[in-house]
Amino acid sequence: MNIFELQPAAWNSLLSRQERLPHALLLIGQKGLGKFQLAWEFAAYLLCESPEKSHKACGKCLACNWFEQGNHPDFRLLQPDALSAEAEIAEEGKKKPSQQIVIEQIRALDEFLGVGSHRNGLSIVLLNPAEAMNKNAANAILKTLEEPRPNTLFLLISSEPSRLLPTIRSRCQSIPVALPSSALASRVLSDAGVQHPERWLALAGGSPRLASELAASSHGAWIDKLIGKLLHGADSDPLIAAGDIEKLLKDSKGRVQLRHVIEACQKWLVDLTLNKNGQPVRYFLEHQSKMKGLTDMIPATRLISLYRTLNRQRLEAEQPLNSRLFLEGVFLEYKALFNR
Repeated sequence: MNIFELQPAAWNSLLSRQERLPHALLLIGQKGLGKFQLAWEFAAYLLCESPEKSHKACGKCLACNWFEQGNHPDFRLLQPDALSAEAEIAEEGKKKPSQQIVIEQIRALDEFLGVGSHRNGLSIVLLNPAEAMNKNAANAILKTLEEPRPNTLFLLISSEPSRLLPTIRSRCQSIPVALPSSALASRVLSDAGVQHPERWLALAGGSPRLASELAASSHGAWIDKLIGKLLHGADSDPLIAAGDIEKLLKDSKGRVQLRHVIEACQKWLVDLTLNKNGQPVRYFLEHQSKMKGLTDMIPATRLISLYRTLNRQRLEAEQPLNSRLFLEGVFLEYKALFNR
């Protein structure tokens, strides 16, 4: 997917800071807009030894080869182990990869930053996503940002900047990454070979990169099964629904997780709320005609209350004690919407 075509304003904003680079840049915007790719391309461009006139990395020099292979001596990527390309899906009973950036990863930067640049240029650290830092890691990175070393650039990615320490945000220059128009996003997705881009864009809330990932994965099939359960409304059987979705999660071997189910349920509630208020739905376009019969039975206050409950459950979904009981609770709460 062509990130330069998709996010020209954000890319130009990054380039405009090249002459007087701050010590930290924070790219913010909703999930799936290409923030990580923008930061990655910017780091590659800054480290490139023969950048193109179009302000992109050449992709041919020694520095670019190192960068693409993941072993450039002046670049470090910090992210949760769960996001690592090498992270394998943990089998039942085995320790799952961490969802957090931990203090040990921040401490490992001391030697990297202390040595200085190997190529007489910048040292670049990319944190993705910054809100994944636990409390100790966030405090440690704050100390580094408060005492920035020369010729060092931190690139922070965040879809939820409100979860960052205010003191971290205040020490970064923010670069907003906006939602592209649906027409532009659909065209870019089509050019990338995505079939039915409008459907995937709707499910992704307009985020083209997330839409591309959804289209390339098995997410469409499980989402259809989940919505099939939710469409039963008052006639749904929470225990059967929980059992079926739990089996789906196990069969996916980690590709579909509890948090994905909660996020999909929240999108469904958003669409029910919009439908109840006579507005077009945002995510599940193909089910709009079926929602009226459901929303006539639900007070608006209940929809809002359940959405807030799911917000809390989304955090709990990372480490549930029992996934079956967790799902039963979710579907019981949903069925309670329709109680007279």
